[in-house]
Amino acid sequence: MSPPVTRSENQTLVLDALNGVATQGIPIWLINPMEHRMIDRIAGVPEGTYVKNPEPTYLEMLRNASCCMVDQYLWDNPLSMGTHGYETPKERTATTGAQQIVCDGIVIDSPEAVAEHLEKIVFPKLVKEAQSVDIEGRVRWILERERAEQARIGGDMLKTPYGWIGFPGLAYYIYGYENYFMAYALYPDLMERYFALQADVWACYNRAAALAYEQGSLPPYHRLDHDMCDSRGPLVNIKSLEKIWFPHFARAIEPLTHGPVKMIWHCDGNVMPMVPGLIEAGIRGFQGFQYEDGVDYEKICAMKTRDSDDLLIVGGVSVTTTLPLGSPADVVKQLKWLVEKGPKKGLFLGGSSSIAPGVPWENLKALIDGFAYYRKHGRG
Repeated sequence: MSPPVTRSENQTLVLDALNGVATQGIPIWLINPMEHRMIDRIAGVPEGTYVKNPEPTYLEMLRNASCCMVDQYLWDNPLSMGTHGYETPKERTATTGAQQIVCDGIVIDSPEAVAEHLEKIVFPKLVKEAQSVDIEGRVRWILERERAEQARIGGDMLKTPYGWIGFPGLAYYIYGYENYFMAYALYPDLMERYFALQADVWACYNRAAALAYEQGSLPPYHRLDHDMCDSRGPLVNIKSLEKIWFPHFARAIEPLTHGPVKMIWHCDGNVMPMVPGLIEAGIRGFQGFQYEDGVDYEKICAMKTRDSDDLLIVGGVSVTTTLPLGSPADVVKQLKWLVEKGPKKGLFLGGSSSIAPGVPWENLKALIDGFAYYRKHGRG
């Protein structure tokens, strides 16, 4: 029999919040500043240390920011930027201006080309993959990955699962926006077939995920990431999603919706039209609210899961308005609002997303000071 796991105070706080236990303090989700000198300053080290010794410096930054939980471990992510953002040319992709998109020898220059590639290449691959999923191997891979990342971040923060629960997605990142969305509009039956085949595959992988949670006693949490909205709302008509996407999304994640795992949705853009359907499918919380796009934080926090429980909410200070454009007082005010209007149990605090270069130090300090206060005192 394995000896009982000893948890740190931070780890215990996170697990209590995930399990719906009332907590004294509010656990702090990760923050990801992209400006190197700000990472150094929060870590309390000389400027230039992060670039020379990134991982230990990044971890010290998280500790000094009162971070309790790390799902997506981003220690090397800021190295992709310089002081003023992306400073070196990057390879252009389907969504960043590639001159030509070619997939498996098929030039994607029309919606018909998208349909051809799906039918000739993608669909047969998905059918074959669904028939050959190695459940036991997938469980081993998940457990090895999570144990290794927990060991890397140390015992003062809890590594929570991320990145291996999947579901059907929109394929604009493969084919580019124009031709993919024209194909989506012209060939709805083909698109539903694509979602159905993806769901076949992910239902298998997610059965393995459910076993991994059980066998490894993993923290009962997973954040799902897939950008499906812009500032106006969903990238495609919500009625079409309700008809051809939501049923397959629900089927893909079903292996995890009846147990303790709280799957939460990363909110890109104005996700409000999707919220009811996501909850009905089994999503139990939300993160990454873009308030400036019309996301109603207070309304979402007042909602319940399909089992009538409180939602798990990762409330973030806005990285697009409040932090770069506001004042320290604005940061304090937004933190207070997030806490007052958030759920009484299952609330985490963080940034709404990664923090781009250019945020004033005074605003970052107000954010970190606020984290320290709410981590210790909670609503008190």
